[in-house]
Amino acid sequence: MNIKPSTMAWILKLISPYKNYYIVSVTMAFVSVLCSFMPYFYVANIVRDLLAGLREWKPYLQNSAWIAIFWLVSILARYLSTTASHKAAFHLLADLRLRLTSKLAKLSLGSIMNQPSGSYKNIICERVESMETTLAHLIPEFTSYILSPLVVFVYMLFLDWHVTLASLLVIPIGLFFYANMMRKSTGEFENTIAKTKALNDTAVEYINGIEVIKIFGQEQFSYEKFVTAVQEGASCFIKWMQKCNLDMAGLTTITPTLMLFLLPFGAYFRLNGSLSSENLILLIILSMGLIQPILAAAAYLDDIYKVSAIFEEAIEIFERPNLKRPKQLENIPQGTKLELDHVRFSYTDGEEILHDISLTIQPQTVTALVGPSGSGKSTIAKLITSFWDVNEGEIRFGGVPINELPLDYYMQQIAYVSQDNYLFNDSILENIRMGNLEATDEEVISIAKQSGCYDFIMQLDKGFDTLVGSSGGASLSGGERQRIAIARAMLKDAPIIILDEATAYTDPENESLIQSSIAQLVAGKTLIVIAHRLSTIADSDQIIVVNKGRIEAVGKHPDLLAQCPLYKGMWESHIAARDDAHYPVKGETTHA
Repeated sequence: MNIKPSTMAWILKLISPYKNYYIVSVTMAFVSVLCSFMPYFYVANIVRDLLAGLREWKPYLQNSAWIAIFWLVSILARYLSTTASHKAAFHLLADLRLRLTSKLAKLSLGSIMNQPSGSYKNIICERVESMETTLAHLIPEFTSYILSPLVVFVYMLFLDWHVTLASLLVIPIGLFFYANMMRKSTGEFENTIAKTKALNDTAVEYINGIEVIKIFGQEQFSYEKFVTAVQEGASCFIKWMQKCNLDMAGLTTITPTLMLFLLPFGAYFRLNGSLSSENLILLIILSMGLIQPILAAAAYLDDIYKVSAIFEEAIEIFERPNLKRPKQLENIPQGTKLELDHVRFSYTDGEEILHDISLTIQPQTVTALVGPSGSGKSTIAKLITSFWDVNEGEIRFGGVPINELPLDYYMQQIAYVSQDNYLFNDSILENIRMGNLEATDEEVISIAKQSGCYDFIMQLDKGFDTLVGSSGGASLSGGERQRIAIARAMLKDAPIIILDEATAYTDPENESLIQSSIAQLVAGKTLIVIAHRLSTIADSDQIIVVNKGRIEAVGKHPDLLAQCPLYKGMWESHIAARDDAHYPVKGETTHA
């Protein structure tokens, strides 16, 4: 039986590479506490000498000098402790971000898409960053806040244990307020985490969808949704604080007042002669700083809960199952034939999308996937691309099941071009070079010429150095982005090319140019194409008709026209739509 490690076990695993920093931090924090406590001995000496009527300056100066020395050493040790903990925190956060992004690359696409992209951005950027202050200050300061009163308390017991224990009678009162506050807080912290995440996701959705919101006049509806999320995000904290205000006031007011019981008990024991005047004064001085550090340490409990919640969000990602792939190539594929053998697949909601799919794609052939929208064509292509693992059945490449091939090896065998390819906010040159990071500038430019990109790129202000813009290349048109994506796929030079509506954003004037580019891209390679424009795939070596997650027919264009009613109907609709399409030419007037 597999037992998942606890959150604390995960945290210890993540911080273990930086344990030496934390050891130094805790050690220096302990030294700082000891040094900050030592002056009390010398204060006691000064009080004793004053009460004894000593008039020589030398003992007072010596005691004062030692106080100054220990104070300076305490500050230095605290600085070293904080420096070590900050280094550990920065390294830990950087490592955590790298681990998260590396983990995402190993997950199935379905596992990633099941969560909003804004949520990942929030976890990896804002949420992880918010842990820095706590991780950097928790170890040294929490250690100091706990050790310092502990050492002071032991020393107070040494001075007079009766008075010391009597001074702590306020603690039960404080604990009553604290317990009541924790009872009222049940579920409130989790609620604030959920509402904050909802607010972040809504904000990202609102910003990313602003174009659609404006086009369809949904500003009021979308803004109200965002306002609601903001109000709920704020009100949950206000509600929590209102429930706990009275108890918090009682805790912070009553608990530090140790002298409420120390003074009467101290006076009693002083009068009966069991406690000296100098020890009573020293107990009063020490008691003033006994509880405040503990309250400061208690204030870290909220931060600890927050850090624990953030770690749990990261751990949830870490514990998702990876795509089942080996690290080393053991079975070498023989050729590039693709086979789908009784494949069944469902997304995370459990509804089966593909039902018993079996097909063979021979090397250096053109295979078209056609069918109504939502029939499963793109799902088949993405399973071949290894974005998901199948639920049942098997996909083989060169006779080897793809889940027995290393992911990086298999990814080198496939170039995938979809209708909405993502471009990074970098130069056009570097976006094309992503197809092959070893390619020279000259090779990138050559591929751009072959793919029909060169002319429009050179018309831009900075040519190949032009930044494509954020949001996946917002400064370029859909057709321009598509041509750059095709150039990137050409540069990859993979034996299998998958085109998922690769000309979807292309205007009629440029479609022939892109089709010519695609012809060069697929020369001597296996091509799998998904297209709604059936005229572009009529000459394919095989056409696979997909309907409702099943393969309805396989054959060439003439055979399907004669034998498959669904394909015939799609073809006739396509031809009718193409014939009805009217593109005005220069000087022609159109009428509504």
